[in-house]
Amino acid sequence: MIDSIKGTLFHKDPSHVVLDMNGIRLKLSITVATYNGLPEKGNDAELLTYLNVREDLMELYGFGNAEERNMFTMLNTISGIGPRSAMNILSGSNPIEFKKNIIAGDVKSLTIIPGIGTKTAKRIIVELKEKYVDEDDDNLDFMTSADDGVAGDAVIALISLGYKRGQVNQAIRALEAEGELDGSIETIIKKALSKL
Repeated sequence: MIDSIKGTLFHKDPSHVVLDMNGIRLKLSITVATYNGLPEKGNDAELLTYLNVREDLMELYGFGNAEERNMFTMLNTISGIGPRSAMNILSGSNPIEFKKNIIAGDVKSLTIIPGIGTKTAKRIIVELKEKYVDEDDDNLDFMTSADDGVAGDAVIALISLGYKRGQVNQAIRALEAEGELDGSIETIIKKALSKL
């Protein structure tokens, strides 16, 4: 509904900011990482937003970048983790490292973050691992050879066989690194299958 807000930074602290938009002041909850990236008070600032609406409450959350907002949105899909818990998790972690730990299934590294116990860490891994692996490389921009079209067709064919996009992209990347991303679509598919 509200994608981003731009205004003069009227107040800031590590948990929230107040942006002044021509006399209308909006309070947004933020993470420590977003706080660290803010300018001094009195300067213009723009934050990506997420509006949480419940029967008795409307809360606005602000983020310094899309990566942080995407992780916040994903955390909100997990049973038992609400917006405030998601903000606490984000404040205690780096989005890139957090994502790597989820993909690796590293429970111990997640429990270091305040607010995450062993059960919650396992739930986060179970519910988010597939999403992160699938979205990890939703584009095909890693291909640099003249045979991008053939390699792209091979990726589509492998996904249609039931393989996850993340797995397929890793296999194609490995072939490209080895200089094996050449030949017909059938040849590339056979080579990629040996990596899957």
